[in-house]
Amino acid sequence: LQLQAFGGGLVQPGGSLRLSCAASGFTFDDYEIGWFRQAPGKEREGVSCITRSGGSTYYADSVKGRFTISRDNAKNTVYLQMNSLKPEDTAVYYCATEYYSGANDYAGEPYCLPYEYRYWGQGTQVTVSS
Repeated sequence: LQLQAFGGGLVQPGGSLRLSCAASGFTFDDYEIGWFRQAPGKEREGVSCITRSGGSTYYADSVKGRFTISRDNAKNTVYLQMNSLKPEDTAVYYCATEYYSGANDYAGEPYCLPYEYRYWGQGTQVTVSS
């Protein structure tokens, strides 16, 4: 099982970035998947996660209205569109995945705490600075 995240970079406050995470080695649409981030000196936190079919999503309060998660099960890829970026969004961003039943697609939201995910990709650095 492999996850490869890319798309990070340096952007000015108010700018946008789109992260992508390409998955391989497993049946992608059997797994929930999400984006997490870790800033220096801080714990890793869930940013946004999505259920198997994409029917339900979760966003951390700090990114609601600015970030959008989506997945393309035909391409085995999950995306994170980040708009109106702030300096406090600076962190290493990781994608992670875990097998869960499809129940969350119909009744609730995806799991989105770091300990709920076993499989992690390498991080991609996002720096928001003028």
